[in-house]
Amino acid sequence: MEIKDDRELVAIAVKEPEKGFRWLMTKYKEAVYWHIRRLVVAHEDAQDATQETFVRIFRSLPDFKGECSFRSWIYRIATNEALRLLNQRRNDRVPLEDSLIELNTMMADEYVDYSDLEAIRLQQAILSLPTKQRLAFNLRYYNELGYDEIAAITGSTIDSAKSSYHIAKEKIIKYMNLNN
Repeated sequence: MEIKDDRELVAIAVKEPEKGFRWLMTKYKEAVYWHIRRLVVAHEDAQDATQETFVRIFRSLPDFKGECSFRSWIYRIATNEALRLLNQRRNDRVPLEDSLIELNTMMADEYVDYSDLEAIRLQQAILSLPTKQRLAFNLRYYNELGYDEIAAITGSTIDSAKSSYHIAKEKIIKYMNLNN
């Protein structure tokens, strides 16, 4: 059986939770993991947050009203879970320069390919951004979401999502040019 769209996926998940959950995981697990990973940086944290995201999605599925796209709803849950984890980690450590801590975490991560120096510099630039800009940039650049979806995920306006993305893009360009 092939599922045509997210509405059908939601209907199946509500009627047949086990089957629907498998389809949901197949379709969204990798994208959700990488979305969270770009925010929390560490592989283990991303795995934990991804798992918790799907638990929350599964529990909340009957409450999905369709006020935004299903994909936006999933990314909003994933974003909230990533931010919750970041806040928890931030409260668990002595405050130093956050981006340096995140960068050191990334540099110690065995899942990072260090042979691509341009990609490492891009990640350093992204990690230097404030959370709101980082989130808007990641959703637009990596997930190729529209500003309407970014606004729905972040709980902001379309204009605010556009502004956050463009400011982030300019900061990244400046960072990349300064660190050549």
